Amino acid sequence: MSIEVSLYNDLRAHLTQAEASSMGSSSEVSMRRIRYAVASSLDGYIAGPKGEADWITMDPDIDFSAIFKQFDTLLVGRRTFETMAHEGGGAMPGMKTFVFSRTLQQSDYPKVTIVSEKWQETLAHLRKRPGKDIWLFGGGELFRSLAEAKHVDTVEVAVVPVLLGGGIPLFPPPGKRTKLKLTSHKVYKTGIVSLEYSVQ
Repeated sequence: MSIEVSLYNDLRAHLTQAEASSMGSSSEVSMRRIRYAVASSLDGYIAGPKGEADWITMDPDIDFSAIFKQFDTLLVGRRTFETMAHEGGGAMPGMKTFVFSRTLQQSDYPKVTIVSEKWQETLAHLRKRPGKDIWLFGGGELFRSLAEAKHVDTVEVAVVPVLLGGGIPLFPPPGKRTKLKLTSHKVYKTGIVSLEYSVQ
């Protein structure tokens, strides 16, 4: 199970219907940002060799509810979505989910929007629509594609103090060099370091 799906299950379990309803009532941004928010091992993997996420530490000082309220839209790749769908239906309460896939059929997944073509136009349209920020939820290949097309505004990584030695990379090859600027950081008692960067 990948970190995205582990986080998906954890958030679904803790997100009450009242919280889901209130997510759309907070202040909205004029130009919506696409933010890649993910956990990573110190050696740069977002999941182990078999997709395992048992190395992830859920720090009690991280307010997932507050993080959740910053978003109203989720972007996921096919592999991540298929595991999400198997675990809990694929849709996140209070969020619109867009799945990027050339093989999945919209008729099979009525609760989400399948994006199979003209994906850059879809993202441009989402950015201009009123709403909150957009969460690029997973996985690494979708992040690479969107970053290379300059559709990622921030990279937010929670670095977990563990070395996996292999697995699914944060930024899988072949990828183009992308410059980042550190905008904030925080160190937690568990040893997790939260790093936030803007994409240059």
